[in-house]
Amino acid sequence: MRKIKVLIVDDAVVVRKIVSDSLSVDPDIEIVGTAANGKIGLSKIEQLKPDCVTLDIEMPEMDGIETLTEIRKLYRDLPVIMFSTLTERGGAKTLEALSLGATDYVTKPANVGSVSIAMQRVREELAPKIKLFCSKAAGMTLSPQVIPVKAPSPVRPKIPTTTLKPAEKKRIDIVAIGVSTGGPNALAELFPLLPDSIPVPIVLTQHMPPYFTKLLAERLTAKSQLNIQEGKAGQAIHPGEAWIAPGDYHMEVARVGTAVQLKTNQNPPENSCRPAVDPMFRSVLKVYGANTLAVILTGMGQDGLKGCEEIKAAGGQVIVQDEETSVVWGMPGFVSRAGLADKVLPLNQIAGEIMNRLKFGR
Repeated sequence: MRKIKVLIVDDAVVVRKIVSDSLSVDPDIEIVGTAANGKIGLSKIEQLKPDCVTLDIEMPEMDGIETLTEIRKLYRDLPVIMFSTLTERGGAKTLEALSLGATDYVTKPANVGSVSIAMQRVREELAPKIKLFCSKAAGMTLSPQVIPVKAPSPVRPKIPTTTLKPAEKKRIDIVAIGVSTGGPNALAELFPLLPDSIPVPIVLTQHMPPYFTKLLAERLTAKSQLNIQEGKAGQAIHPGEAWIAPGDYHMEVARVGTAVQLKTNQNPPENSCRPAVDPMFRSVLKVYGANTLAVILTGMGQDGLKGCEEIKAAGGQVIVQDEETSVVWGMPGFVSRAGLADKVLPLNQIAGEIMNRLKFGR
């Protein structure tokens, strides 16, 4: 096993030093070089042959978007992690970068009060993603929190196949989606395939910070027939619309009189995430019970696993994205290998499967 070679491209000297010093203490990572703009960065890729590039967005001469475009022309499979500011402009540029082929992103530490805290943030958020995308090249074995371990097969009584008729599927009254790493592009492929006549509401948790979720909703709405909004507390949900959990807030649903409304809170993170999928799934189950369809798409970690366990135990249904089309088969992999998935499908088949299941009971 060798160390993962990383090239840091950022115009700020302070940022380059913080990232370099933070990652250098990791025994699995080697900083092979830094560059002050994209033009220099491109020349160093050829010279240093890194396993991964961290790429700033706002830079002189050649910015991150221009640099990424050139990288993808020359190095189709080189992992590129965008290092973006936690601002509306930074969010918009990050989503653009993801659509152009960036592997993932991490937001820069802001207003953290000390260099040591900033360095800790880099170690906690950037280092795991570098290892995730570059472990194979370096011959590393990833943590089980990233790669699902095959769970023991659940012991179930044998049921004659004649009892498993499609007509016995329960009515679905809501679709709840959980997604993380690779999610913006996966959602950009999924939502255009869903009609605005979909007869149930959709609630969605995508692991993203503030600003980013609102921009993601706007980008998805522009490409889809559905109206997709960032969720707001007190908002009633309706069929034919979708709501994304706002960055840094858990989003839940609750019945208020005859309506079902969104609720948001800043309770502690779950599965190291806020927003997290599990609290949304629990609230959906409380309101809709067995008439819930959960969908788990690409993502790192195992957020959503406990929620899927509870949904399946109550008689609900679960669909997960397959390994081949997932950027990271962590979240869907854990659910699949726990024996909780009714179907494991490539991304381009999930919208059709959702619509087929919605036909039952109507």
